[in-house]
Amino acid sequence: MKKAETTEKDKDDFKVEGGRKLSGTIETNTSKNGALGLFCASLLNRSQTILHGIPRIEEISRIIEIFESIGVSVEWIEKNSVRISPPIKFSLNKIDSSASTRIRSILMMIGALIHFEKEFKIPHAGGCKMGQRTIAAHRYGLEALGVSINTEESFYEIKSRVLKANNIVLYEASDTATENLLIAAALIPGVTTFRFTPPNYQVQEVCFFLEKCGVKIEGIGTSTLIVHGVKEINTPIEYYNSEDPVESMMFISAAIITKSDLKITRCPIDFLSLELLKLEIMGLKYKKSEIYKAKNGRTDLCDLTIYDSKLTALVDKIHAAAYPGINSDNLPFFVPIATTAEGSTLIHDWMWENRAIYFTELNKLGANIILADQHRVFVNGPTELRANEIICPPALRPAMIVLVAMLGSKGTSILRNVYSIKRGYENIAERLNAIGADITIL
Repeated sequence: MKKAETTEKDKDDFKVEGGRKLSGTIETNTSKNGALGLFCASLLNRSQTILHGIPRIEEISRIIEIFESIGVSVEWIEKNSVRISPPIKFSLNKIDSSASTRIRSILMMIGALIHFEKEFKIPHAGGCKMGQRTIAAHRYGLEALGVSINTEESFYEIKSRVLKANNIVLYEASDTATENLLIAAALIPGVTTFRFTPPNYQVQEVCFFLEKCGVKIEGIGTSTLIVHGVKEINTPIEYYNSEDPVESMMFISAAIITKSDLKITRCPIDFLSLELLKLEIMGLKYKKSEIYKAKNGRTDLCDLTIYDSKLTALVDKIHAAAYPGINSDNLPFFVPIATTAEGSTLIHDWMWENRAIYFTELNKLGANIILADQHRVFVNGPTELRANEIICPPALRPAMIVLVAMLGSKGTSILRNVYSIKRGYENIAERLNAIGADITIL
């Protein structure tokens, strides 16, 4: 098994010459979260699965390491396309524990593996360091389907005897738990109903894929999903992953903080509409193209042109919520945006115990951000940002907002240890440079 190069990549740094305007056109890449859900769902298929639109990022490298360690063949057949071939029997006793503890999406493998192994262990999930991340929604939902999960010090012990369709209310509106449970229900003959499901983009992506596999799902795009499980999935499948609304939001934020006119193509508009409304009320000028379909034939896309605008802080707070609320991954990008707005913006990140603390890293660049408590910050603006050297936060979106803020900071900034960014963004330095940024990889 070929191991991905992790150790040295963890040490990469970015040198950012800030204060430069962006211009031209940038295309939104395909989704990290969608790709991870598709990988886990592909384990249901006893035949080959070809997935297109898979970003070449560190998070995907880790899931491939895990797949290969348990006997799954994963082959890159094009730049962003993979062929996944299952083994006759999974080698779960050989699972790559190092890669497993670096990503959270390993939890979504449980929903598929319970159909092929009655007892197995998987390491505790990793991912962003943002406080306590419970698996309660996964546990209670899987238990209702006939699975037991015992938590040991470094691993979960999974047992499944007789799986059964059921009527389930999710313990919380968790995207990954919903995907996990959808994958589990797909191979349980009968009708399983899930309520309080967040109809977020990655959840819909898994639904579209399962439908392609022959699983009927009612209620896609709503908070109630009805899954008509099948006995087996054993047919060649080819599927296109769609675009990442969080990357579109990042480019919107970068355009605003650099006071630029920028065209962003292939934006999943349904998952950006509330964010754009908030920004429009703040004073953002932008143009939206006609709607067109992603390559999966289901997701609505459009092109957005962002114009240099004078912004004013909203009088009420900005907070995340389950879709159709502001996406929890989009919320941090309002922090650099708020540094350009006249007045005080309250940003409430209730979902994570300590992610808001990372928002204050922008103070090192000259922002005026007051931490009210571990969930809330007041961003006072406008402020003129200035260059500095910062160690990358150990969480993807907080790391990325530091880079975005550096684009708007005059002078030379250094961002140390950018593995967190490379977990979720493919060739981001090169792509930003193509629209006028000046980022050097050290």
